[in-house]
Amino acid sequence: MKGCDNFENHYYVMHDLMHELSRSVSSQECHNISSSSFSADDIQQSIRHISITMENRYDDTIIEEMAKLKSRIDIGNLRTLMVFRNYEGKTARILEDTFKEIKCVRVLFINIYSLESLPLNFSKLIHLQYLKFGSLCCLGINLASALSKLYNLKFLDLRDCFNRFKLPKGINRLVNLRHFIAHGEHHSRVPEVGKMKHLHELKQFYVRRRSVGFGLEELGRLTNLGGELSIHNLERVATKEEAIEAKLSMKRNLRELALIWSKNQPSIDADILDGGLKPHNNLRGLTIKGHGGAIGPSWLCGEISIKHLEFLTLEGVSWVTLPSFSQLTYLKVLWLKNIAGVRVVGPDFGTDRGKSFMHLKEVVFVDMPDLEKWVVEPNCHLFPMLGRITCVRCPNFHALPFFSECSGPSTQDIAYASLCSLYIKDCPKLSLPPMPHTSTLTSVDMHDTTGYMSYQKTKLILWSYRGALALHNLAKVESMTISGGATIAWTDLQMLTSQLRLEVKECDSMLPSKLVALTGIARESTMQSMALISNPMSLTRLDLVDCKNLNVDGFSPLITVNLKELMVCNRKNSSRSIAEDLLSEVARTKSMLPAGSFQLETLTVDCISVVLVAPICSLVASTLQKLAIRYDQRVESFTEEEEKALQLLTSLQRLQFDDCPCLPSLPQGLHGLSSLRKLKVRDCPEIRSLPKHGLPTSLEKLNVDYCSAELQDQIEELKRTNGNLRVYA
Repeated sequence: MKGCDNFENHYYVMHDLMHELSRSVSSQECHNISSSSFSADDIQQSIRHISITMENRYDDTIIEEMAKLKSRIDIGNLRTLMVFRNYEGKTARILEDTFKEIKCVRVLFINIYSLESLPLNFSKLIHLQYLKFGSLCCLGINLASALSKLYNLKFLDLRDCFNRFKLPKGINRLVNLRHFIAHGEHHSRVPEVGKMKHLHELKQFYVRRRSVGFGLEELGRLTNLGGELSIHNLERVATKEEAIEAKLSMKRNLRELALIWSKNQPSIDADILDGGLKPHNNLRGLTIKGHGGAIGPSWLCGEISIKHLEFLTLEGVSWVTLPSFSQLTYLKVLWLKNIAGVRVVGPDFGTDRGKSFMHLKEVVFVDMPDLEKWVVEPNCHLFPMLGRITCVRCPNFHALPFFSECSGPSTQDIAYASLCSLYIKDCPKLSLPPMPHTSTLTSVDMHDTTGYMSYQKTKLILWSYRGALALHNLAKVESMTISGGATIAWTDLQMLTSQLRLEVKECDSMLPSKLVALTGIARESTMQSMALISNPMSLTRLDLVDCKNLNVDGFSPLITVNLKELMVCNRKNSSRSIAEDLLSEVARTKSMLPAGSFQLETLTVDCISVVLVAPICSLVASTLQKLAIRYDQRVESFTEEEEKALQLLTSLQRLQFDDCPCLPSLPQGLHGLSSLRKLKVRDCPEIRSLPKHGLPTSLEKLNVDYCSAELQDQIEELKRTNGNLRVYA
């Protein structure tokens, strides 16, 4: 069974029974040393293939066992040596000493960081056919020159080699090399690469007219070339005859081809591409960039010869007419980028409607300034596999197939049955139905100069968004953020079946009844009545920040029954506390609430006097774990009633006083809070000392910032005398 690891390298999985069978059959010739405490006596004398995966840890017997191994098997005649991890210190030296005299090895896989890590006489391993370096730093010219002498090498893997490692000029002497696994930059640096006539892959080739060995004739000699190939600097090709020398039409194994011009030359580019660079008909992926001719090649823009093409990218071309894409019945991915002058893509009359775009999975339009629409034959059964649409910076684009022609949810679902991702940016004229367009869409991003919409599976973000929403396709949304004056009919949100975590900023509308959380109604001057949030009985979090005009008219205390988090505060320079109005209403109607019904765990308010009263503290005594007093501009002391109410909070674990400029002291009964673990005091300059009765013994962490110098001195003393308390000041 085949799979991929996290680095997208293919690997194969073998059944346990098959693995045991293969080990049994090969036990006379192959052995894996997988433990630092291995015994050399367990290794057959006939072994010719060794792999090592042991840990870097070892005991004193490893030196003895390795010495015994050297005398037990013929190290010089090993055919395979593979070391699958990095080794350090003594372990590395032991391995190097054991295997330094290998002579006949065919397969070598090692991790090296210095020339000393190489086997003795590395350059004389004339039988070597497979070489892989697991880690390779800048090792200088000695190793590079040694590589060019391994004439029998068929497989060279330098994928982990850094780009600063320079290939030797004589690398083309490896005339038997078939597989050269390396970064494209290394492929492009091989002079006279045509000498390596058996080569199967060459990712990059740069035409260089002033350098010997970098003409297209070099590619022509590589008759077995396959995989992917990108040819750069094609503006340096002067004639069609020169282009023909690449012999691209004869490379049957080539799967992907990129033809790239760095500078347009309209007078000659057309003839070179049409007459000289035609690929083989088996090609699966094609990219053409920067071609300066006014007309595309006849083999692509006329009667298409590469009919099995699956991936097509056209970027920066100057063609008046684009290819007849519907002829590419196997096409999966289409990218059109930076193409001016093209106003309409399609339609392609005379094609087989039943096969057009049947395999198309992704289409991308980027920087198409004149494009107006993509037109196909009116057939709502097209695009059955299309999963991703991207349109970016197409200012005149106004019509995608079926978004405007089809109407009604059922027809749209048929048109794009597999659509899951839609990305639209800076396409102001594009006409779209309510989003998400189909029930299969799980990713929608729509950006313009005024706002955006982002929908990712269970999360919806709207900022100044004016478009329509298909709420019947948003049933799985769990989190919604609405800001910047985005317009939405709140009553329509009743269609959402799941409970919703909602954040609203700077929006003026009604709120729905199925909220889990309503957060961030910040600086909302237009919201005036609590009646707007009187219905959500399942509300678990409510944040009301700087809602200075909000009043409690129509407010039902019953909405607080299921709350777990409540933040009600106005920030600096506010003469009115919304928390005072809200909690006073809760206290006044306490008898209406079921006994033990409160679930509040976190409470943040801007008024000490309204929360530290017996009716409120008794309601939340068994549940409240965190109490934060923030922005109280008026409090000047703790009253006896407030001190007593504080003692009712038997479950309180975290207490915070933040930005209370007139508060002269902390509660004197603080030591009686037996559950308190964390205390934070910030920006309270009038507090001069800790409570005279001290702090609770349960306290684990004390944080004091921006307070008086006197209090800071006491905190420093506390640091020195109380080692069990974590103090931050």
